[in-house]
Amino acid sequence: MSAKLIDGKKLAAEIRKDCAARVRTLAQHDVTPGLAVILVGDGAASAVYVGKKIKACENVGIRSFTDRYPADITNEALLSRIEELNADENVHGILVQLPLPAHIDMAKVLETIAVDKDVDGFHLYNVGGLVTGNTVFSPCTPYGVVKLLESENIPIEGQNVVVVGASNIVGKPMALMLMARDATVSICHAKTRDLAQYTILADILVVAAGVPNLILPQMVKTGA
Repeated sequence: MSAKLIDGKKLAAEIRKDCAARVRTLAQHDVTPGLAVILVGDGAASAVYVGKKIKACENVGIRSFTDRYPADITNEALLSRIEELNADENVHGILVQLPLPAHIDMAKVLETIAVDKDVDGFHLYNVGGLVTGNTVFSPCTPYGVVKLLESENIPIEGQNVVVVGASNIVGKPMALMLMARDATVSICHAKTRDLAQYTILADILVVAAGVPNLILPQMVKTGA
């Protein structure tokens, strides 16, 4: 079997087209979805990510705005602003761009965001919901991987899946989401010995380790 490249940009365009249609339907009921993005500090990468998210909102008709704060903002001030957004009926989603400055209590920030506005899926309820199937929002990167597999009609049930990378943002939720679809999942990480003995058995191999050239051709099963 020759390798096939999945066109993620094409799928993203289709998803955004569907989102735009749903936004128009909500508009018929006088509802405009609103996203609040909080950006702390002047990190270049974070600014780029936020800019792309705001642009994506514009493309589908979602109202969005960015609260920008200096890197020395206090925990109390940041949490107070999140509470205000929780209470704002015109704000349906709250996204705090990570990473945050070292003095900010990230766990407390994520815990303060209302569960039903936690579009990143990082609140403890949403993380725990991945285990029980009751999550409100799933973390977006693993969700995107599932959508890619579904778009190609790649079966997940009963497949051997190896996830390389055990982060809270990608690796762990990825494994839980695939387990929920009845895959048999192994999680590998930086301390896994002889990584190839796992990857070579994978029908589906998901790599989110942040290490270029970690996976070599001979480590991948034919037809995976």
